[in-house]
Amino acid sequence: MVYRAVVFDLDGTLADSLADLAASGNELLSSYGRAPHATDAYRYFVGNGSRKLVQRLLPEAGPEETERALTKYKEIYARRLLDHTRPYDGIPELLIALRGRGVKLAVCTNKHQTAAEAVLGKLFAPGTFDVFTGDRPGAPPKPDPANVFYVMEQLQVRPEETAYLGDTAVDMEAAVRSGTLPVGVLWGFRPREELTESGARVLLEKPRELLEKVPFPSR
Repeated sequence: MVYRAVVFDLDGTLADSLADLAASGNELLSSYGRAPHATDAYRYFVGNGSRKLVQRLLPEAGPEETERALTKYKEIYARRLLDHTRPYDGIPELLIALRGRGVKLAVCTNKHQTAAEAVLGKLFAPGTFDVFTGDRPGAPPKPDPANVFYVMEQLQVRPEETAYLGDTAVDMEAAVRSGTLPVGVLWGFRPREELTESGARVLLEKPRELLEKVPFPSR
């Protein structure tokens, strides 16, 4: 099988955003008089979307307070989202190489839509991705495969010709449930064991290995 499309997760896959996510979460905690968490703790707080992050940071908050805290978090993160966030080494070169082979590219992230747009718009050239989706109303977040199916529909590709790259169990489960090839990246937020246990069929130490381990068109 030659793969004609690649769907990427964003945080921990395309972009190293951990420091900005942690700083934003800790600023939210400070506004509630709470102690901060270590940056590494956010490797496990993030991945399921901004609302779930807020719920993990403020587990005792009721629904109304959670909504207020979510609004505050989004305002904080909008100020911080590009302080330290950068593409991982080798990612820009991989995207250029895939484009050169005629591969269609998409992003499917649980990050809220406005933040995803801002990060992608600043880190990558216009037209790099054919389609992207963040956490959008009416669509359940990953690991539900709804948004993966949505981007494949937009790309006009089938699951069996699509590779899905991600760094967490959420991503691998979404890939498995959508019938795409689950490719786990080891430069992201979670360890190898989590990726293999959640269904990864290919593991990458570095971005360029994707071209060696997954068949794409030769041109």
